[in-house]
Amino acid sequence: MNPPPTSRPRRRQLEFSERRLLLALGDIFAVCAATLIALWIWTRVAGITRDAPYMFDAQFIAEQAYWFVVLIPLWLFLASANDFFDLNVAARRDRTIRRLLIITAQTWLVYLIVFFLSPVGALPRLFIVYYGAASFLLIGLWRLLRPFLVGWVSQPRRLLIVGADQRSAATIIDAIRENAADEYEMRGVIGTTADVGKLVHGIPVLGTGEDLMNYVSRDRISEIVITDTAKLPGDMFQAVMDAYEQGIAVAPMALFYERLTGRVPVEYVNEDWAVVFLPVRNSDAAFDPYPLLKRMIDIGCALVGLSAFALILPLVALALRLDSRGSIFYTQERVGKHGIIMRIYKLRSMIADAEAATGAVFAQDDDPRITRVGRILRKTRLDEVPQLINVLRGDMSMVGPRPERPEHVGRLSEKIPFYRTRLIVRPGLTGWAQVRYGYGANDDDALIKLQYDLYYLRHQSLILDLSILLRTVGKVISFSGT
Repeated sequence: MNPPPTSRPRRRQLEFSERRLLLALGDIFAVCAATLIALWIWTRVAGITRDAPYMFDAQFIAEQAYWFVVLIPLWLFLASANDFFDLNVAARRDRTIRRLLIITAQTWLVYLIVFFLSPVGALPRLFIVYYGAASFLLIGLWRLLRPFLVGWVSQPRRLLIVGADQRSAATIIDAIRENAADEYEMRGVIGTTADVGKLVHGIPVLGTGEDLMNYVSRDRISEIVITDTAKLPGDMFQAVMDAYEQGIAVAPMALFYERLTGRVPVEYVNEDWAVVFLPVRNSDAAFDPYPLLKRMIDIGCALVGLSAFALILPLVALALRLDSRGSIFYTQERVGKHGIIMRIYKLRSMIADAEAATGAVFAQDDDPRITRVGRILRKTRLDEVPQLINVLRGDMSMVGPRPERPEHVGRLSEKIPFYRTRLIVRPGLTGWAQVRYGYGANDDDALIKLQYDLYYLRHQSLILDLSILLRTVGKVISFSGT
């Protein structure tokens, strides 16, 4: 018997990308308004200190239009780098305010750097203060009132999970609850006859492939997630095609999970590996400037970083000497691009001969082998700075999967599917896994980090690289290293 019909929802179920676009458009409008407010305050303050004060009129705004050209892209970049368009962040007011404070502080920091590098008098001194305060208030107001402003045009997207693989279904259910609970309404699972009536992490198995279109019509489903496209039974496949022809969005589990979490679920890929590991970037272009620009950024950052490091190295060396015996630097074998063994350089953060008894093992929380100065070096990630030499030599890049020790690579390659895929690019001083996840202390952590690394391999771009570098700076400033 067919499920009883229900009334059509009055509100449209906006797609993931549409919801993010709506957030961005509201932010851009607030940035423009904040820029106008800052310019107005600037003219009023200048009127007190200048014999010929500025007139806040259309001509003045046109002359200062470059501020809009600069501040809008700066906002979009900093907001993206801080996950401010992440729907899981946008749904939480405390997270929204915290990220907004961070972005405002970063905006001021960028302006201060440019201000002190510019000729005297080239930039106004307090304009960015006015802009920062105004943008914080306006964007905060937009984000906090968002449910009232846009609730009438959207409702959670209604979703069905289709497929016999209940393990994959459970993983998707958990991912939605953790990352987009307010954006999706999971109506049920379409599985096998034997599973009908059961619960998968609290979500009921409604029926089989023959029932799919009935539930699509009854519940006004807008999206279907397939747990395993390679093993989809014939009746489910035909029903999914029928739904697709009616405009229902259909996504393989791996791609849907990647979109939600920024990770590739490597343990669920199986025969669908090509869907996940083919890079998003176009490799057929006649000329791809990305590798050249990436290398230029590597060299520039390495030169600047090593120059700054040379200034503080005497103090760091003295602290290490006074704290514990042993050398200031040490080298360690790591696996680089294409599996080539290289030696990386680090500041010593552990006691001498730390692995004499244990061999190669992951460092743990509160590891007794780490010295007092070493803990500070790890918190600020200063122990990794000598690897800029490896970056300059071309063994490493500024951004990429972290190089692992040969002993760990051999073991993890046997245990984790596709682990060696991360070796197709130069390893990095920092990476997507490092800014999205904590320190890896065991093989389970290594699996999660691989998921992040594979996401990076699929989405490599200058924007993503710059975002990772910015996030790394934030972690260094906040002492949130390992």
